[in-house]
Amino acid sequence: MSTEQLTSINDLANFINGSQKAAFSVPGNKQAKYLLVQSVLVKFTYATQNKANKGVIGAYIQKITGYSRQQLTRLINQYKKTGRVIYQPRVTNGFENKYTKEDVLALAAIDELHSTLNGITTKKLCERAYMVYQDPKYKRLASISVSHLYNLRNSTQYKNKRGFLAKTKPTTSKIGTRGKQSPNGMPGYLRIDTVHQGDYDGVKGVYHINAVDEVTQFEVVCTVEKISEQYLQPILEYILNAFPFKILGFHSDNGSEYVNYRVAALLDKLLIGFTKSRPRQSGDNGLVESKNGSVISKIFGYMHIPQKFANKINIFNKIHFNYYLNYHRPCLFASSEISPKGKETKKYKYTDVFTPYEKFKSLAKAEQYLKPGVTFDDLDQKANMMSDTEAARQMNAGLKLLFNDIMNDNERTKLVECKSA
Repeated sequence: MSTEQLTSINDLANFINGSQKAAFSVPGNKQAKYLLVQSVLVKFTYATQNKANKGVIGAYIQKITGYSRQQLTRLINQYKKTGRVIYQPRVTNGFENKYTKEDVLALAAIDELHSTLNGITTKKLCERAYMVYQDPKYKRLASISVSHLYNLRNSTQYKNKRGFLAKTKPTTSKIGTRGKQSPNGMPGYLRIDTVHQGDYDGVKGVYHINAVDEVTQFEVVCTVEKISEQYLQPILEYILNAFPFKILGFHSDNGSEYVNYRVAALLDKLLIGFTKSRPRQSGDNGLVESKNGSVISKIFGYMHIPQKFANKINIFNKIHFNYYLNYHRPCLFASSEISPKGKETKKYKYTDVFTPYEKFKSLAKAEQYLKPGVTFDDLDQKANMMSDTEAARQMNAGLKLLFNDIMNDNERTKLVECKSA
């Protein structure tokens, strides 16, 4: 660079304004540029200059190097501290990865077992796997943020590792009371609905009966060939007995499979209140409707399953599915908050994620809701028989055997996904 004729601050100011001629070429590599910056700061005794002169020197260096003001400030600060401007290339590859390939594969495995639940619930499963069941594979995932969990799901490693619903026809009936039950924090108020497993060439498939407690989200799923009174009567009796707490209320939509005199007589005999959904009030049965999609359809899919397999599916439900849902699958529970304007809002917090059994046990004086002969000691022993991961693994193994039977059925040549209505 030929700028030896620039010997004063005025010369630098004239050069910046374009009135001072100088022949120079800008160095092409960083190390040479850093030496150039250092030589200018030394030549014009930068440390002893006033603020105005420092500004001129800085503007001159910016012009001949092309550096930004922020970059130049960092270089000048280095010169002030050490008396030198040294190029120090980065020797690392950026931020160190906190979560390893093994963590991503462990996340993919737990998502596969639990059918890819939402981020908060999956974080709770990882936390329980490490904190409750001492699985070292989930040590780092136990403290992962929910947002970063989704980042891992979008990673290449994770991705490499890894119909038709018949609508219930409404009927008009005076059985049951239209309205929404108010549990007031007490378990035993059930929401119930039916999920049809699709048609195939005009032939109906099986029907899943889904019953969910509103407060604890304790859930019992049963399967029947048809939704006539003949098939539903024994199933409803089983469902009412399957819950560990007393049943106080029974709420359904307006389908005739529930709104009939046999069901009403059964509920009346057990002193259980019977309500049904109101017109244009979709939230009356919203909890079980959401469970139909996030639980039943996620496990069984939308394909047609012949009615003759209802008993085998029911065995799977009793041995694996219901146990997994209530003791090993975390659920989100809403907390009510009042805004400054007096409006009630629902918040879903990570601290409010529990399995249905944990939620039931956490209720104040929960023992008073237990059925006669049922104790928390027995329920604790049942809950701790295996880890969440093992329960999911056994459930998936049972589901695989079940679908192998269905797919190998001689009377069925193919299993097709039913189209949406």
